[in-house]
Amino acid sequence: MSHTLCMIRILLALLVVTTLSAQDALTGQWALELPNHEVGWLSVEEGKVELMWGVGSTRPVEKFDRQKDQLSFERAIKRPLAPKDEPAPKYRITMTAEGEKLSGSMTPESGPAIVFSGKKQPPIPARPDLEGVVFGAPIRLFNGEDLDGWRVSNASKKNGWSVREGVLCNDTPKTDFGAYGEYANLRTEAEFEDFQLHAEYRLPPEVGGNSGIYLRGMYEVQVTHRDSKMQGINGPGALFGRITPTHNAGKPAGEWEEIDITLVDRHVTVVLNGEKVIDNQPVLGCTGGALKSDATQPGPIYLQGDHTNVQYRNFVLRPVIK
Repeated sequence: MSHTLCMIRILLALLVVTTLSAQDALTGQWALELPNHEVGWLSVEEGKVELMWGVGSTRPVEKFDRQKDQLSFERAIKRPLAPKDEPAPKYRITMTAEGEKLSGSMTPESGPAIVFSGKKQPPIPARPDLEGVVFGAPIRLFNGEDLDGWRVSNASKKNGWSVREGVLCNDTPKTDFGAYGEYANLRTEAEFEDFQLHAEYRLPPEVGGNSGIYLRGMYEVQVTHRDSKMQGINGPGALFGRITPTHNAGKPAGEWEEIDITLVDRHVTVVLNGEKVIDNQPVLGCTGGALKSDATQPGPIYLQGDHTNVQYRNFVLRPVIK
């Protein structure tokens, strides 16, 4: 084979690879920065699209149009805290991928388009060997006296958080499982990467209750009790809408519960009341209500306060030393 012919074949092969890459720019996982300070997550595979938009869990997009690096579909999006009988307006959502960036727009049936953006996520790392992970010195996140080191995530909402008798308390009148609430969530000032977290929580016996602990502000570990009608998607100790526990290890309402959570290389382990209910499982993307969606970034410990009453104590975090 002549040198010239060999070079031609190499160039043709590179052209094919480049063309396929251009046609496949959308394939993968995307962290979305949405309007109204919300975040989302998009997964695009061959013939399959899944979406998490602001709140709720990840759902398949049943009808969509994909043209090379562009994806479009219709979606009804209800505004936060809208009355139940208020219809959700429909939008035509269009997303265009270019390299590691995604540009998006949501166009209502009448009115101007609203823009948003996205960032491509790296593949999930291999399952870590937790026996080889080194954890640093424990950090006590809650001092038992005041909210030093914590702040509400949205100052425009009502603040139900206070400290009473060494306990971090959230008091709200909410008793339903609606996606939005008028009361504020609470986050640490500090941000973290991978870690092991211990916490204790108690939910009111009269209504059961619902809260959540977000890891790095992205992944909600469900806080409910054993018999609650407000189990969320998967029950106590679940990674909301992502990973179902192997069993219900919750205690009855009104009792203190202990939870230990390990997050390493985008894999989660949850031990609830001494029982392992999630064992080093991969997390595909952020969960509903997250502060952040980019898995490459650190984030805070973030507590759901816009649902029902809940009490917390003994937050201790040990960061991973890499």
